[in-house]
Amino acid sequence: MIAKAHSRPPEVLRPGHAACPGCGHAIGMRMVLQALGNRAVVVVVPSCVAVISGPYPHAALNVPTFHSAFEIAAPTAAGIAQALKIQGKDDIPVLAFAGDGGTFDIGLQSLSGAADRNEDFIYVCMDNEAYMNTGIQVSSSTPRYAWTGTSPTGNTRRKKQIMEIMAAHRIPYAATACIGFPDDLMAKVKSAKQVRGTRFLHLLSPCPTGWKMAEHLSPKAAAAAVETNIFPLYEVFGGLDYVINYRSRGLPVETYLSLQGRYRHLRPEDIQSIQAEADRTWEGLKKKAEKVC
Repeated sequence: MIAKAHSRPPEVLRPGHAACPGCGHAIGMRMVLQALGNRAVVVVVPSCVAVISGPYPHAALNVPTFHSAFEIAAPTAAGIAQALKIQGKDDIPVLAFAGDGGTFDIGLQSLSGAADRNEDFIYVCMDNEAYMNTGIQVSSSTPRYAWTGTSPTGNTRRKKQIMEIMAAHRIPYAATACIGFPDDLMAKVKSAKQVRGTRFLHLLSPCPTGWKMAEHLSPKAAAAAVETNIFPLYEVFGGLDYVINYRSRGLPVETYLSLQGRYRHLRPEDIQSIQAEADRTWEGLKKKAEKVC
């Protein structure tokens, strides 16, 4: 008998995109689109995501793609989903890609409104923790102490807890994911595809340029964020039921911080503060997950 060739997911992100070498966004988008399949509609907003996807007629995405205004990724996706339903095409998922600037900051109001109405789309926040596309400016996703072009001595504010904000809307499905755990990421996209209503994925996607690290370190840095509990992997169902998807090795946060030049200025007490915050967050998440059990 001739063994069947192992089938690969469809390549929806074409070769020749305009991402920087080692770009976490490009890696993450490719995985998301492979899991989603080539029967879908994608919305992108002005950001690194829009640069990667490219303009017509040189678009890198092998699915219908709509370039929206910066602040309205969610309602644009919701409108397209409603139009498809009117046409009787309720088997075509609509996915919105936006960065942390377009999610945590500029697009938060419209995302909240769409989530409140439980509009039917998948929203993926590609989080590289700053406005990388316009010169590495600080966003409300930038972690405390991290260098950016507008926080040269380190960001003084804590990172906004976007998952808690989205869970408060009681949407059907929300999850964290990262490019360092590809199987987990793609499984979550497939899970989101099976649910109706607003689905939200918070995807950590390192930027070698903005994080001041070598191009090949993006997946390693993302995995280290998980293993140090800087970025735990979990799901939230209905805004209330928390499920931890991966129990980390509990490595010291310095394992993650030392990979990146944006933390090179840290003092020992700064590292201790980051460690304490990661520990508190992890313990809080475990308590939320235990309540489900």
